[in-house]
Amino acid sequence: MRNPLPKHAALVTAISLAVASMTFAAQTGLTPTQRAEKFVDALAAGDFAKCHATFDETVAKQMSAEQLKATWAALQQQAGKFLKRHGTRTESQAPYTITHVTCEFANAWIDTRVVFNPTGKVAGLQFLPARKPDQQTPPYAKPDSFTEVPVEFGDPNWRLPGTLSLPKGAPRLPAVILVHGSGPNDRDETVGANKPFRDLAWGLATRGIAVLRYDKRTRAHQAKLAGVMAGFTAKDEVIEDVGHALAFLRQHADIDPQRVFVLGHSLGGMLAPRIARDYPGIAGLAILAGTTRPLEDMMLEQVEYIARLDGAFSDEEAQQLDQLKALAARVKALTAKDATEPMPLLGAAPSYWLDLRAYDAPATAAKLPLPILILQGDRDYQVTGKDLANWRQALANRPNVQFKTYPALNHLFIAGTGQSGPAEYQVPGFVSEEVIRDLAEMLILKH
Repeated sequence: MRNPLPKHAALVTAISLAVASMTFAAQTGLTPTQRAEKFVDALAAGDFAKCHATFDETVAKQMSAEQLKATWAALQQQAGKFLKRHGTRTESQAPYTITHVTCEFANAWIDTRVVFNPTGKVAGLQFLPARKPDQQTPPYAKPDSFTEVPVEFGDPNWRLPGTLSLPKGAPRLPAVILVHGSGPNDRDETVGANKPFRDLAWGLATRGIAVLRYDKRTRAHQAKLAGVMAGFTAKDEVIEDVGHALAFLRQHADIDPQRVFVLGHSLGGMLAPRIARDYPGIAGLAILAGTTRPLEDMMLEQVEYIARLDGAFSDEEAQQLDQLKALAARVKALTAKDATEPMPLLGAAPSYWLDLRAYDAPATAAKLPLPILILQGDRDYQVTGKDLANWRQALANRPNVQFKTYPALNHLFIAGTGQSGPAEYQVPGFVSEEVIRDLAEMLILKH
């Protein structure tokens, strides 16, 4: 799960501007990369009026040139003086084009994320923590040992872009599908400065295992889904697309169709048994920090945990928690007659909450004959030992089910020290090599 209502600020200022209702004349003759680079150059030169002139109408109303100037100053107070820009990368999230410009500051590396609408105007802007360009590859990954192939698959109405990491020189490969946690995740499951799905893909591909990762439907088709709330369930959000991913891999010439595994993280881990139930023939499941309890309860638990991280609990925080409790109570009071209501509660339609209520992940897993590996970080404050205990109880004495815990790892399976919190996700790190090894040796290559 992601952090609802996070309390602690990121290590750098992040400004998310609305991406809606955008009209403007394009900057002709320039690619999105060139426009983004010119935007950063204007920021560095202090020409905030020039930057503001590139905003679309909606964003221009939200942030004046003076506010942009103040934001840039606050960023440099935290990250140090801007030094220079480095590489860029561009992705598509129809109908928008998103360009990341990696920038070097005196004390930090920052990605300036510029969203362009179809006519070339800036429809969104964020400053995000980044890794130094020569520190972006996990030490256990050997990029020369595999290739990254862009792919597209899925329902014709919901085609998904993704990346298939293919080890070189080995036919009939075992393969893994990576299933995201909550929220409109990209294919790398980017959280703050970290990309755990990319780390998993590169680490496993280095060990001879093909990995498919892709942009979640709620990210790739965010605008289209905005008007499709009533009746929406986890099947629409996650499960159906995993079925398409399975079909895609089983038809791939380099993949052994009998050795396709599913790895689910957080919400994806909770749904993994349901996926295996609905799509027979999966070779095995890896459940990483798999949720087992009602999501509305876990949201309350997380919000209170975050609020108390600094040792204080203000009246404002207490009021916020009370409001969230009232919303959670409304979720619990939903009945079948509410299933067609479009009004969201806690970010999801009533149909979504009712669908999850009817599903028991550990009980479903207990009925599956296939091998299962369940991994849990002891420093995870989002999915905790309470959830692990539920898995253990349901799957006790099963010879083909294994459990592994990691004392130093957080929810992203990245090592840290002390009490974990949202700010930790802004610190660049890599998924633990021990996790990569255990996934390969305890499950995928073993079966």
